[in-house]
Amino acid sequence: MFLAALKRPVGWISAGALIFILLLALFGPLLSPFDPFEKSATVLAGPSVAHWLGTDYLGRDVLSRILTGARLSVFAALEVVIIGFFAGVIPALLSVYSGRAFEWFSLRIMDTLVTIPFLVFAVAVTQLVGNGLQQAMMVVGIMISPAFFRVTRSAALAVGNTQYVQAAVLAGASPFWIVRRHVLSKIVASIAIASANVLAGGFVVVSSLTYLGIGIVPPNPTWGGILSSDLAYLGFKPYAPLFPEY
Repeated sequence: MFLAALKRPVGWISAGALIFILLLALFGPLLSPFDPFEKSATVLAGPSVAHWLGTDYLGRDVLSRILTGARLSVFAALEVVIIGFFAGVIPALLSVYSGRAFEWFSLRIMDTLVTIPFLVFAVAVTQLVGNGLQQAMMVVGIMISPAFFRVTRSAALAVGNTQYVQAAVLAGASPFWIVRRHVLSKIVASIAIASANVLAGGFVVVSSLTYLGIGIVPPNPTWGGILSSDLAYLGFKPYAPLFPEY
């Protein structure tokens, strides 16, 4: 599937964009031309040879803050995917092969999570347990787990209705053996697609939370936080919000 996608121009473009973002997350802080926390007297300056994207309201280099904030923003989105994966895939498999009681309970939990607006819930939880990146990403990961749960459960049910799986059940195979031997290899493609969708949504959620000042404490730079600070100075730099968005 992956190799087939790379044979198309849109596949190469998408892969190139993802690799570029990953490289920013890995090496962005090392490429920063200035200290992202260093203040100067040159505030709200426009792009120049010294400061390619100008400076913010405290005189900090915008490019350096965007490069440094890439690591937090990207890895926070990856953390959301990992937490959602374990909170959604494992219960989905157990709901198919662990009996009616767990199936009913897990379905009710996922139905509840779907109905809760996760941004509002994330704000409420961080106010209770403290404003930190780990707390916020844990909440978002759990709230986004129904995306993994539904895809995994649907794929597992389709595999469970096949004759070779039913034959294995009649032969006395344990649910763990059936999942490991027959199910995982059949549902990995569906989970990979769900992971890509959740990762894209994770970027938006992380940026939204940091835009609201949740999950990160200033002056640590994040893309959402930089965007939020730029919007307060539109009269001086109307183009400034474009840089964090890209």
